[in-house]
Amino acid sequence: MSIQSPKLAIISPCHNEGMVLEATTSSLVRVIRGLQERGLAAEGSFILYVDDGSLDNTWNMISELASEYSGLVRGLRLSRRFGHQEALLAGMESAVGDSDICVTIDADLQDDVEVIPEMVRLYVEGADIVYGVRKDRSSDSWFKRTTARWFYGTMHSLGAECVANHADFRLMSSRAVADLLEYGERNLFLRGLVPLLGYRQESVEYERKERAGGESKYPFLRMLDFAVGGITSFSVRPVRMLFWIGLAFMLTALGIGVYVLIRHFTGETIEGWTSLMLSIWFCTGILLMGLGIIGEYIGKIYIEVKRRPRYRISDRL
Repeated sequence: MSIQSPKLAIISPCHNEGMVLEATTSSLVRVIRGLQERGLAAEGSFILYVDDGSLDNTWNMISELASEYSGLVRGLRLSRRFGHQEALLAGMESAVGDSDICVTIDADLQDDVEVIPEMVRLYVEGADIVYGVRKDRSSDSWFKRTTARWFYGTMHSLGAECVANHADFRLMSSRAVADLLEYGERNLFLRGLVPLLGYRQESVEYERKERAGGESKYPFLRMLDFAVGGITSFSVRPVRMLFWIGLAFMLTALGIGVYVLIRHFTGETIEGWTSLMLSIWFCTGILLMGLGIIGEYIGKIYIEVKRRPRYRISDRL
């Protein structure tokens, strides 16, 4: 098969997305057929939905759509909810042997499907990875914009390669996907792993839309957990920072010790209760924070060494 007409797999993880799947499928089928008419996608291109332990009618909808769009829609059903990143990986692993390029996109229609042809065009011109990057975050709340800037800034300062304002809307060639699957870690953070692959990488900008229906699968606490997981998966600098914080406290303690001795030998009284209490609380807070950071890394080691499967597939369409 020539590179001018690659076989395209559009992979979409789903968790309780039954109410939007019909509209999502209609949009994605239109994109695939448009690409085929232009000679940018081969016959046999398909949409692969990965049901990540949905509790609504998501799997029934996928089954109906697979019957309605015979050959165009496929489905994977995970045995329980494993997580968004694991569902993406399951879809890519399933599709890589039967496609030339994979596009990953969420099922909620917030990512703009109209830029997929531009992604495919860049692949035809030689790119192995094409990121979908948001033009701006004006549709987000002030809090979400601020925390997003903090997250990407922190990732950059800790030395992790991470494309700003990019989620998991991207195109990858089959060889890039095959290389990604060689990474065996259980603590998945694909936004950090994909840039490590190298190859030619490009970006396309798009406007992010409102959800077509359903609820966000990333409330604040889940986003916070995702951010902490991403940071600790790609940098040991937080642990190293503890050493420098400890050193700074030792030097401070030395200075306070000299000050206390001088006051003692000059016969001056030191009240000290307030400063003592503040010191105890502050130092205890630093120690507990340090233990928490170390515990996060130890927890990740614990998960990795058990080598449990990253997901289980219960049904295929």
